[in-house]
Amino acid sequence: MSEENMSMDDFSQAVDASFNTFKDEDQMAWEKVKQYREEKTVLTVTVDGIVNKGVVSYVEGIRGFIPASRLALGHVADLNEYLGKEIQVQVFDVDEEKNRLMLSARELLRAKAEEEKKAKIAAVAVGTVMDGVVESLQPYGAFVKLDDSMTGLVHVSQISHTRIKDPSVVLKVGDEVKVKVIAIKDGKLSLSIKALAEDKAAAEEEEIRNIKLPKSEELTTNLGELFKNLKL
Repeated sequence: MSEENMSMDDFSQAVDASFNTFKDEDQMAWEKVKQYREEKTVLTVTVDGIVNKGVVSYVEGIRGFIPASRLALGHVADLNEYLGKEIQVQVFDVDEEKNRLMLSARELLRAKAEEEKKAKIAAVAVGTVMDGVVESLQPYGAFVKLDDSMTGLVHVSQISHTRIKDPSVVLKVGDEVKVKVIAIKDGKLSLSIKALAEDKAAAEEEEIRNIKLPKSEELTTNLGELFKNLKL
């Protein structure tokens, strides 16, 4: 039926039908995003806009907000760097009545960083000697940052041969240290500074043991040569 031949009742019914279809589609969209939240579905979205304290992306046609604090693991200095980029997110809050959809990339980034950390630690062997920087001091030991993803603990008993009550007696934050990996358990590195000193002492002792003393006849000959050249 053409619009010219359509009565007011027909037109009204057509509008109602369109509106109902729109409502049904909108309801389905909200049901989908709720399902995404329950199943922790990983979604790839495009950052379509910048707003106060975050960015905007659309999921199933619904406007979603990603707070700056959930856009990265660290502080985001410039949100404009994300504009137009595709990122992976999860739905972390849905409120259909308030027309609110909140998205987050942080959990996925954290999981990825943790997997990379585990892979790096798995590649480290006990006995490996590494360079690091003292990141923090605790009464029980010093945490040493080895690279961007690995940190290990030097227990207070592994810092010095001399008994110390607190790591701050020997170390301070920012100190560059050389450490030896003495154990790996549950994805955590146990380090030692003391072990390197022990290794050095053992190497020096081994070197001394390997020194070859001259035989008695060689010693006699050498003494003979010495006295021969003396003028009495």
